[in-house]
Amino acid sequence: MNTAFQELMAVRNRPDNAVADITGADPVFSTRFKVAETGAGVLGAIGVAVSDIWEMKTGRRQTTGIDVRHAGAAINSFAYLQNGLGGSGNGGYETVPDSPAAQVGYAISQPFPTKDGRWFQPHFGIAHLKDRMLGVLKCEATPESIGAAIRNWNAQELEDAIAEARACGGMVRENSEWLAHPHGQALSAQPVVEIERIGDSAPEPLPSYGPPLAGVRVLDLTRILAGPVAARTLSEHGADVLMVAAKGMPQIKKFVIDLSHGKRSCYLDLNEADQATQLRELVRTGDVFSQGFRPGVLAARGFGPEELAALRPGLIYTSINCYGQHGPLQDRAGWEQVAQAMVGISHENGHGNGQDHPELLPVPACDYITGYLGAYGTLLALARRAVEGGSYHVKVSLCQTGMFLYRQGRVDYGAENMGLSEAEALPLQMTAESTYGPIRHLAPVIKFSETTPHWSSPPPALGGDAPAWLG
Repeated sequence: MNTAFQELMAVRNRPDNAVADITGADPVFSTRFKVAETGAGVLGAIGVAVSDIWEMKTGRRQTTGIDVRHAGAAINSFAYLQNGLGGSGNGGYETVPDSPAAQVGYAISQPFPTKDGRWFQPHFGIAHLKDRMLGVLKCEATPESIGAAIRNWNAQELEDAIAEARACGGMVRENSEWLAHPHGQALSAQPVVEIERIGDSAPEPLPSYGPPLAGVRVLDLTRILAGPVAARTLSEHGADVLMVAAKGMPQIKKFVIDLSHGKRSCYLDLNEADQATQLRELVRTGDVFSQGFRPGVLAARGFGPEELAALRPGLIYTSINCYGQHGPLQDRAGWEQVAQAMVGISHENGHGNGQDHPELLPVPACDYITGYLGAYGTLLALARRAVEGGSYHVKVSLCQTGMFLYRQGRVDYGAENMGLSEAEALPLQMTAESTYGPIRHLAPVIKFSETTPHWSSPPPALGGDAPAWLG
């Protein structure tokens, strides 16, 4: 039994005993955490939610399934992104390398020991957060300099200082310590996917034509992994997804390419009144508003869930962030590595394997699984809207996902550097001609008996489209 899938069926809360054919088992990667099985449970739940919508449209229910190893690839999809620009091997394709800046960011976004014998996880992945962190530490951006600076701090004092500076990082905790923390307690009181009805409106049945999400319009105001995964998942089932960002917003090209299949991209700056007005007009005729900002950031600009639900009754407002919408830490910045540190994953992944230091998971499971959970909640909300009407706020977070992953049990593994080989991954990949050149990337991995998930277009050039819906 896949316990992650069962937990998500409780969130679905329908009387029928829906199933997904989940085959295989962990370990897929070199960790005791059941990352691939958990991913498979979430993808199986997405399959059920898509089948719910298909049944509403056609009267027919689909069977759906996912292989655990394929799910493992799906929670690490950027690792299978390749370009064909002069590749000398593997069919002319080569893995897209990290930029030099990204390589530096990964090297220094690791746990470091503190003065009081604990460990601290800083994050340096985005330039402005990196500058704030270095401002607190007063050091250079090298592992040696950062390590020396962090050893001058007690862990909790450093966590408080970087929160005050609105930088990003967290003290490495054991899971029991996190669950006893007021924020851990606040998240424990909520389901892994929270779906809150925030307004009334008439039912909006989905159109009978086309793929499951035909006619659904999605605004994607997210970047870098979790949020883009959610919107990419909706696009593979037929939604019209329009990415919205201010020109010059920091991005990571590799993630943009891998997570933008089937989407279009426009520039709108919410600090410019006329462009904020354009976004409101898109909301009026849209269905889903997916955003990755901390609580209160968009509300301060008039784009909070209640404001937009009043503007567009029936809107599905999906919030994806690190700490969630409840508890004393909710307004803090956070990323994959920080979530793993806070909830106890990196502590156990290192110390639990006999090492003398915490260690991050070999794949960004919190990011990807959170994105898929956001898509799942959005699908459930669309189905509810179709039958009973209403506006809904879907809430998922990296820390909540880390707690979800922690609950799924452990497995032994027998070797380091496990994963899918190139030969195993190749049948799961597809090729495309894009504005970034020829690419080979992971295709959708969930199987359905009637529909075939696919993306209608390759990843777009950022800002290359008009701020308008198709059709």
